[in-house]
Amino acid sequence: MLFRPVRLEDKAEIERFTRVAGICNCDLAFANMYCWEETYRSAWCVEEGFLLIRFRIDGGRRIGYMQPLGEGDFTHLLPGLEADARAAGQPLRLAGLTPEGAAALRRAYPAFGIRRNRDSEDYVYRADDLRRLEGRRYQPKRNHINRFEAAYDYRYEELTPSLAPECLRLERQWRAAHEARAAELTAEQRAMQRAFDRFEELELRGGALFVDDRLAAFTYGSAIDDATFCIHAEKADIRYEGAYTMINRLFAQHLPPHYTLIDREEDLGLEGLRRSKLSYHPLFLQPKLSAERLTEEQSQLRALWRVCFPEDTQDDIEQFLLSRYDPARCLSARRDGRIAAMLHLVPFGRTVYIYAVATAPDRRRQGLAGGLLREALACARAEGFRFAALIPGSDDLRRWYAEYGFTGACPVCFRTHDGFDFGTGDPARDLAMVLALGDEPFDATELLLSDLPQES
Repeated sequence: MLFRPVRLEDKAEIERFTRVAGICNCDLAFANMYCWEETYRSAWCVEEGFLLIRFRIDGGRRIGYMQPLGEGDFTHLLPGLEADARAAGQPLRLAGLTPEGAAALRRAYPAFGIRRNRDSEDYVYRADDLRRLEGRRYQPKRNHINRFEAAYDYRYEELTPSLAPECLRLERQWRAAHEARAAELTAEQRAMQRAFDRFEELELRGGALFVDDRLAAFTYGSAIDDATFCIHAEKADIRYEGAYTMINRLFAQHLPPHYTLIDREEDLGLEGLRRSKLSYHPLFLQPKLSAERLTEEQSQLRALWRVCFPEDTQDDIEQFLLSRYDPARCLSARRDGRIAAMLHLVPFGRTVYIYAVATAPDRRRQGLAGGLLREALACARAEGFRFAALIPGSDDLRRWYAEYGFTGACPVCFRTHDGFDFGTGDPARDLAMVLALGDEPFDATELLLSDLPQES
């Protein structure tokens, strides 16, 4: 496999695969690959009739590979991709997998785990919904537009490279108000400059909104395929109330009618951006699953988990193992070279949540889980946690945990950055037993376990 950097002259060859893939993924838009190449070091090759794309995850040192695009099953290409990753001293990591691609990978290579990254999923809308904003659910958007139209003398025009200086000025003004994301936004500025430098060659299309001859907002994007248009950038001067809503609608109205879907890319886990994108009522979120080979320990934990918690889906188990599992906070007991019992310590502020306590059926009543629980509580006290909490799965377990000092049946609510649910799946059954690890008593009537940033 001979990967080479994405260059402008590669557009036709790459799009020969991406435009017929039928996947609403902004990462497959050639303009995105080209404009962000400096950050992600995107590279490509064609192997056995499949397009392979390699990139730097989050612009860092870790290497990832997009789901191979081509006719039929791609899984026979994985040994080659794994060898390429190994040559760089890294494990094979796959990204941008569709649910169908993830299922094929699982069938062919059970040692791989699959996880969802909600922050990277694309918001895909009906183009006509954004053009018309009809119905009660879009009333707030129409109100924004009505106020904008009443307040300002405005005009809309097609975005051309001649407007680049004004757009970049507005982008610098916008960026100055978002200093907390300085590194990310500097990379975005470089990508935007590259887009304007090759606007026509990249077949970009955009719109500009002026108020009293001053640029108030602009947007641009490119086609993913014949029916799907992807918005790559949208900036507005927030001094003009409703400017974002206005540029969004006007651009959708000026898109050719053969575009029936509009992909507005991901929210990056930013709460405000997520609220905004959801407020336009997407038709669907495009899954962009990732996969990597489980370690031997993770594989054994998965096997034990599936035996002891058959109600948990394989997706949920692997989601935990690939995004939440911490070897330093996983306690296990081995017998005959295999993991026979386990538990996980998950920190939530001052409280440590004890999760997925399990013992293999043929190793029960040997004191393994009790030994791990005592070790877990000693570790929690040493780390300075105030409380330990867990949700027993049965009345028998509730009595067993009571022997270690856990008490109560406190309603518990989980709020997690990735939406992972540590509960039973039924909020009415999420009743936690709590143990005070020091002198401070636990007297709350509800337990909130959150890893979301604290609002100031």
